[in-house]
Amino acid sequence: MAVDITAIQKALGEDGLDGWLLYDFHGSNPIARQVVKLNATAKFTTRRWYYLIPSRGEPRALVHVIERDSLDHLPGTRRLYASRTALADGVRMLVTGLKRVAMEHSPNCAIPYVSRVDAGTVDHVRSLGIDVVSSGDLVQRFEAVWDDTQLDDHREASKRLHRIKDRAFQHIAERLRGGAATTEYDVQQTMAGWFVDEGLITDSPPVVASQASSGNPHYLPTEARCRVIGPDEIVLLDLWGKLDKPGSVFADITWMGYAGARVPKEYATVFGVACEARDAAITLVRNRVQSRQEIRGWEVDRVARSLIDRAGHGPQFVHRTGHSLGEDVHGNGVHMDDYETHDERRLLAGTGFTIEPGIYFDAFGVRTEVNVHVGATDVTVTGPRQSEIVTLG
Repeated sequence: MAVDITAIQKALGEDGLDGWLLYDFHGSNPIARQVVKLNATAKFTTRRWYYLIPSRGEPRALVHVIERDSLDHLPGTRRLYASRTALADGVRMLVTGLKRVAMEHSPNCAIPYVSRVDAGTVDHVRSLGIDVVSSGDLVQRFEAVWDDTQLDDHREASKRLHRIKDRAFQHIAERLRGGAATTEYDVQQTMAGWFVDEGLITDSPPVVASQASSGNPHYLPTEARCRVIGPDEIVLLDLWGKLDKPGSVFADITWMGYAGARVPKEYATVFGVACEARDAAITLVRNRVQSRQEIRGWEVDRVARSLIDRAGHGPQFVHRTGHSLGEDVHGNGVHMDDYETHDERRLLAGTGFTIEPGIYFDAFGVRTEVNVHVGATDVTVTGPRQSEIVTLG
């Protein structure tokens, strides 16, 4: 897919920007690489490159002479450099006549996922009389929006993840009924084999966390650190993956089980609060989209967090409500966050993200995670919503 220069220039004009200055050094800026389709062309770069998309006129690139063909797939003019003085002259030429440009920079590192350009490079551009502003909204529009094929791929990945989840719960139940000891790591590795069977790829094996382990939001069992899943214990499964094809985007789900016939009231009650928070967040997004009103990431987090606060579990909800989904499981789009950061980026049509409130204690934890896609006029939850903890007895 070609870079849509016309659409980017239109957005720059609407935002009052003179240009978008994309920069990367040795893979330091995955957003820039994604925008200019460097990842798709499988080109490895070890030197600094710049690509300026002005609000009007022809784009222009600055690349090292030993990597002169690295941006050949892009439209516009190209300038070569080799020495540091030639690099400085080239950057000056790139921004001549501009006043306000966007870069992958976030003031005070408020949104770390956007803050990809090092402070020294931002300082250099500013020293040339340029007002550097965050490209956060541009990234949301031109890197985080899924096309129809990606949405279809996401839905298929979600279906396959749910099949693996169901098999995992069944596997745990059968092992318990047969009296065979099974560890979190055993189940995780069995699930990893099913990922291969289902044609899914991922950056990590799934989370299988029982009882106290489930109280750690980022627990990941290993062969050296895991526990035996015992009867009458709560079990958390968190798994994410995507189809093994270029451009596919991730699905990411979390479900809860109980290794017994009847879920204790304490677990059911706390899980019910997490589900209410999840559904409140989804309802807010849906209402705003259907009424053509703007919605920002921090607002989604706040409505979920407020409900958990009112239930008395605010101190036990220790992470954001959700994250962007993309070709990486933690995408570069807006996150549902008013806790770890204050994400003011808008939820745009075509973007996908998770809603995953959790409540964690020393003895156990719960989380429910679904994936949401924003359409032009409505919002879709792309897989089932869990309403009760699955019994494995």
